[in-house]
Amino acid sequence: MANYTGTVKWYDSEHGYGFVSTNDGRDVFLHHSQIKKKGSDKQIHEGESIGFDIIEQEKGPAAINVHKNS
Repeated sequence: MANYTGTVKWYDSEHGYGFVSTNDGRDVFLHHSQIKKKGSDKQIHEGESIGFDIIEQEKGPAAINVHKNS
C-alpha cells in the first residue's frame, strides 16, 4: 500500500461507487465506504482531487482511506 493522489474520473452518488484516475494514469475502483468523512462532506464529484491508498482485489485495484485534498 502507498499514498496516491488522483482525480475522480466519475462517481455515481446514487449507487455509491465510481473510478479515480491516479496521477500515473491507472484507473482505480472507488467505493463510498472508503471515503473518510461523514454526511454531506462525504460526497465527491467528477474532477475533484483526492488522496488515497490502493489495495489489489480480485477484480482489480481499489482505493481505500480516501480523503479530499485541500
